[in-house]
Amino acid sequence: MRPTSLTLRLVVAWTLLGLAASIWPQLQVLWIIAGAAFLLAALIDWLTLPKADRLALTRTLPGRFALGVKDLVTLSLRHTLARSLHVTVHDGLPAEAEAIGLPLTLTLPPGEPVELSYEAHFTRRGQHTFAPAHVLIRSSFGLWHRLYRPGSPSETRCYPNYEPIVRYTLLATANREEQMGIIKRRRRGATLDFHQLRDYQDGDVLSKVDWKATARRQVLISREFEEQRDQSVLLVPDCGRRMRAMDGELSQFDHCLNAMLLISYIALRQGDEVGVAGFGGIQRWLKPVKGLPAMPRLLNHLYDYEATTEPSDFIEASERVMALQRRRALIILLTNLRTEDTSHLSKAVHLLQKRHIVLVATLREAEMETRAARPIANIQDALSYGALSHYESQRAQVLRTLEARHIPTVDETAQHLPIALANRYLDLKASGRI
Repeated sequence: MRPTSLTLRLVVAWTLLGLAASIWPQLQVLWIIAGAAFLLAALIDWLTLPKADRLALTRTLPGRFALGVKDLVTLSLRHTLARSLHVTVHDGLPAEAEAIGLPLTLTLPPGEPVELSYEAHFTRRGQHTFAPAHVLIRSSFGLWHRLYRPGSPSETRCYPNYEPIVRYTLLATANREEQMGIIKRRRRGATLDFHQLRDYQDGDVLSKVDWKATARRQVLISREFEEQRDQSVLLVPDCGRRMRAMDGELSQFDHCLNAMLLISYIALRQGDEVGVAGFGGIQRWLKPVKGLPAMPRLLNHLYDYEATTEPSDFIEASERVMALQRRRALIILLTNLRTEDTSHLSKAVHLLQKRHIVLVATLREAEMETRAARPIANIQDALSYGALSHYESQRAQVLRTLEARHIPTVDETAQHLPIALANRYLDLKASGRI
């Protein structure tokens, strides 16, 4: 409990009256009466504050939070007093959460619950706990404030941002993936599986016409094929210190997880199975799972992955993948390449290629492109630009070395990595390599 600004002003006024009474004795009686009246009013007003058990609060959280995405949190507050209460509410937010619209100030009517809503988002993935809310109640005369902590702790989880998956799902329903930037390519070769017969449509090639079915029904019937299923895709994210660099509001590792979620959804939708094997401080393993119902399992496995301060060992990661994944698979290695990675990465990929197809996806730092576009105004800018150009040329050399060894690569900024990775996966499917 603490005094309000009104109480402090009254104390100051009473003190000034006491100073005046010390000069003019005829004011002493007034000063004593004013002090007694103030103490009596303060005591009575203190008694009007409700007990803690007269106040109840419940919190309603969304089923899950997505990293960086705002969602609605609802508080339901009620009391059992016969009069209205003037309250200020601030929720017990975790340290990793940010909210818009707090604190909330309102008047609570007697006996009726009042619902309050605000938007919150998390800046870090994982499991988080909302503490009991902070409710500041003003007394009837406005002389006191008392802080209450009604309600109970609430636990929630923050997952990687799966908004691109939702967009892909909506567009895929109308066969409009191209609006998102995902390009469907016609498979080359003869590794298609028969799916069904359907009526001929404009644009169907004659080689797909089923002439026996056409003769029976007296209308053109085409054979519809689907891409080969039951392939394995293993995501191998780099969880080492190089992925801790920030790119916008999120770290590169968080952007990497967003791309992993999209490619996982697309692969599961294609009928392939998806597994995860982290390296660089995270040694967790998820055996490949299949079917869209397995998507929540992938989310629950990935939501609390974090980049560590440990270095990344590509050779150790490849040896571990070879031991865990016996079946031939598409290995998608997600990292942020450095110029010193050439020899280690080449040896690791060469080991993986003995059994698997390897795709190296690397994040290009958008900040580097921004700096390269700045005008050169002095010698310091020129030196910085020269160092940046040297770094980019060495990095490009690493990628050319991989491509020369027939290792597919994806080199994109964090914002464009999910779509670029999805396109490359579909391209590999269309080429019949997986």
